[in-house]
Amino acid sequence: MYKDIGINLIFLRLFLFVVIFISNAAFGVSVISHKSVDVKSLTTSQLRRIYTMRQLQWSSNVRIKVYVLSSNHLTHKNFCKENLRIFPYQLDRIWNKLTFSGLGVAPTVVKNQAELLRIVSTTPGAIGYIDNVNKEGHVNVIEIK
Repeated sequence: MYKDIGINLIFLRLFLFVVIFISNAAFGVSVISHKSVDVKSLTTSQLRRIYTMRQLQWSSNVRIKVYVLSSNHLTHKNFCKENLRIFPYQLDRIWNKLTFSGLGVAPTVVKNQAELLRIVSTTPGAIGYIDNVNKEGHVNVIEIK
């Protein structure tokens, strides 16, 4: 009897792991930029430099304008963990330190993904992230390596 419960528990855990893995893969976060940005791919390190406000210009000398969702937004949390490989609270601490020390400014926070997409598509030099972007849209999709 206890053996059957243990086996069922193992299968239940395996099933939940597969469901979570598939849902995360199906709903990955895409990094997007304005059409004027000629960058097609970035490393995780380069992306982290942009989002920690240490890289302020693209290679074409155009100023990078960083847009983000609020820190408690699920897409923001996924972006931090999957793309930047840091926790959202770590990113918040970096931005707070920059702002309060006067050495820099934090990215612009937008209300939702639709607004983020609209702003990135209309702001030269802009970068942001959203779930499931249409690759034929009005923005570039940047591959993260």
